[in-house]
Amino acid sequence: MFTKILIANRGEIACRVIRACREMKIATVAVYSDVDAQAMHVRMADEAYNIGPAPSAESYLRRDKIIAVAKESGAEAIHPGYGFLSENAEFVREVGAAGLTFIGPPPEAMELMGGKMSARKVAIEAGVPVVPGTTEALRSYEDARETAARFGFPVMLKASAGGGGKGMRLVIDESELKAALENAQSEARASFGDDAVYIEKAIARPRHIEIQVFSDNHGNHVHLGERECSIQRRHQKVIEEAPSPINSAKLRAEMGACAVKVAKAVNYVGAGTVEFLVSDLDKSFYFLEMNTRLQVEHPVTELVTGIDLVREQIRVASGEPLSFTQADVQVTGHAIECRVYAEDPENNFLPSPGKITRLRLPYGPGVRDDGGVYEGSEVSIYYDPMISKFATHGRDRAEAVDRMRRALMEYQVAGIKTTLQFFREVMLDEEFIAGNLDTGFIEKFNERRKAAKPDEIARDMALIAAALSYSKLKPTMSKATTKTNSRWAEAGRLAAMRSRI
Repeated sequence: MFTKILIANRGEIACRVIRACREMKIATVAVYSDVDAQAMHVRMADEAYNIGPAPSAESYLRRDKIIAVAKESGAEAIHPGYGFLSENAEFVREVGAAGLTFIGPPPEAMELMGGKMSARKVAIEAGVPVVPGTTEALRSYEDARETAARFGFPVMLKASAGGGGKGMRLVIDESELKAALENAQSEARASFGDDAVYIEKAIARPRHIEIQVFSDNHGNHVHLGERECSIQRRHQKVIEEAPSPINSAKLRAEMGACAVKVAKAVNYVGAGTVEFLVSDLDKSFYFLEMNTRLQVEHPVTELVTGIDLVREQIRVASGEPLSFTQADVQVTGHAIECRVYAEDPENNFLPSPGKITRLRLPYGPGVRDDGGVYEGSEVSIYYDPMISKFATHGRDRAEAVDRMRRALMEYQVAGIKTTLQFFREVMLDEEFIAGNLDTGFIEKFNERRKAAKPDEIARDMALIAAALSYSKLKPTMSKATTKTNSRWAEAGRLAAMRSRI
């Protein structure tokens, strides 16, 4: 087992890895940019080294600096977290060449599954169903037009490289195709240095469901069930849960078997996630892509299986076999995670950087906060604005939702705008409570909110009017009447307060 690990990341995931290392009695090394000198992960680690200015390209993406720090500090392994260098095959090779261990899959598997087109080929050869689409990059607009006509609109344009919704466009009909293709190629080129775009048939009312897989160097491959990740903004997840509200044991077993086939096909090692689109109409599922790293939403899998995925990553990277078999994996209860971002949901989820002037975390049964900030922390403009992975666990979905609703009311952040209020409203939404989810959930949810506004305003005005009438009539009322109507007065007071907000 390693005695010292460098974490090539920042924020809440760096803190998460440090906590796992502490439990395993492994010393930790943090790296940080100029603006992260006082960050929580720096304070938590046993050692910390500055690796450059704020821009990622000059700090957290500097492979040479990170490897140099690992060697200088005496670290034997590097944990990449997610984002930054976590799926960079060249970095993995450089880590190995420096005599260090990369805590993750081999570079060959990373390369095969990192390109969406090559990943589709792997899935097809493994006998896993894929969304109808191309396995080669589109050559021109004419090629795109002919291909889209063959599959039938609507279609999805996708960048072959990268992820996070970059270079992705939904095209409803041919009139939108040319502009969408140009925009997708431009965004892909700017984001990944590669403008290769391919085309897929758009699935009706799709759910985004993924399977957590785990493999070791001894030929063992298992899955740990599914996560529902359909609630997304800009093709990025904001609420996840395990298990999915629609999954039966049969569907879980079928999808899990397909995910394991993909892992075996590329000789995978470590934690990975095989993502699928599932039709909400007939429950048919199709391979989407594979993320060759730990996922942001890993806490919900940990909560329902009781398996520490980060700890297992470290064990497997050190050469040990998996500590569990497929038969050992049992899904118990239900877990929900909300990604708490420094974003403004009322302004299309735009980042809201700044200083956190107040932070009060919720506690109680079944509550988990994987945070990376403290009161006084500065949310930088340079990095992803996530401040916490916040999760709850219950005996069933209803209890997990109830706990999340309660805990979100206790969760307080001031100084910046966050997604907390958005989550509070989602937890009260009837469609969410019923488990009626798909990748268009947020758009539909916002439409429901807008439609409800006139009714809310009318109700509040009626309550305010009742309160005003009560105040005028109060001197002539009996005590019993006063007591009854005081409830209306209080409701009116709250309505007036709400109208001012």
